[in-house]
Amino acid sequence: MEERSVREIDVRGKRVLLRVDFNVPLDVGTGSISDDHRIRASLPTIQYLVDCGAKVIICSHLGRPKGKVVEGLSLKPVAERLSRIMGLPVRMAGDCVGDEVKREARELEGGKILLLENVRFHPEEEANDPGFACSLAGLADVYVDDAFGTAHRAHASTVGVSRYLPSAAGFLMEKELDAMGNLLHDYEHPFACLIGGAKVSDKIGLLQNMLKKIDILLVGGGMAATFLRAEGYETGFSLVEKDKLNKARELLDDAHALHVSFRLPCDVLVSREIRKGSPCEVVPIESIPDDGCIVDIGPKTVELFCRKLTGCRTVMWNGPMGIYEIPEFSQGTKLMVDFISKLDAVTVVGGGSSAEIVHQMGLSEKMTHVSTGGGATLRFLEGTVLPGVEVLRKET
Repeated sequence: MEERSVREIDVRGKRVLLRVDFNVPLDVGTGSISDDHRIRASLPTIQYLVDCGAKVIICSHLGRPKGKVVEGLSLKPVAERLSRIMGLPVRMAGDCVGDEVKREARELEGGKILLLENVRFHPEEEANDPGFACSLAGLADVYVDDAFGTAHRAHASTVGVSRYLPSAAGFLMEKELDAMGNLLHDYEHPFACLIGGAKVSDKIGLLQNMLKKIDILLVGGGMAATFLRAEGYETGFSLVEKDKLNKARELLDDAHALHVSFRLPCDVLVSREIRKGSPCEVVPIESIPDDGCIVDIGPKTVELFCRKLTGCRTVMWNGPMGIYEIPEFSQGTKLMVDFISKLDAVTVVGGGSSAEIVHQMGLSEKMTHVSTGGGATLRFLEGTVLPGVEVLRKET
């Protein structure tokens, strides 16, 4: 089985419903877009459809409005940004379904773009309601999915519409599936994973699946505290998932049995308060104070992790090494990302906050692939079949 490509369907002069992931971060104060990489990532597909003379009807979600109209989560700023980037007018619809939207879609000319309003303003979207999916599908002749970031969600605009329209993958979807698929099936050794983030529970499936493939596993971030506790270290008031301690021990044992070099931090940055400007100190993991919280990896750990990554041919990174949002606790992450960007290796960044960090540091072009998916990346690397991908597959 493989996914049907947009290249394989006739889109000339057709109304194309294009699902993208324009769930961009917005500035809290102004409501303006603070990072437009997700918009730019789908430009090749949008431009291809425009060049083919298709009538491009774009749909996306933004934020979590929970089935209600939230003015601050309107896609209007996205329409303006997309128009400015492409140098083409982008018409903004007042809704994503209804008679007025039907009329706008019907009257849309070839090579023109209509952006529908936030699909999650309707509770039927996340419920994958057949009627809502049928209404969306009724706007178009063809469905193209370019939203890898939502492919793990069985929603009306990611799965439901495919029941009513010929469906295909856009160029970004194809690029993501190729990059992630290579991590599972076509990688070079030595292969290392650098994993961070807050919780072990978020990444158990990822760790279990990747342990069968990799040579080196390096764990930092908040989740390291659970592993350190499982190893018998005191971790102060760091977040420890006590119900996952046995699973952490199992993963450590599995790594040993599979001859995977599993490394935890050897020193950490600790603070008595989780706030900007709070005093902090580097301590070895044997000396974490009772009133301290792990907020970043220490310099010896950075040195250890970099040494383990040297010479690797494939490296996947997912999750910050500390509380990245607070500048004082972000140094470990920045040093590791900078080091990975300079490796002579296939380097894949696993989406979500990791992608945002790479973009902020201006290192996107130094990486082999920076995913637009967060949860979708984790589910894919767990080996889970993504519902939004499954519906695009064809018989071979």
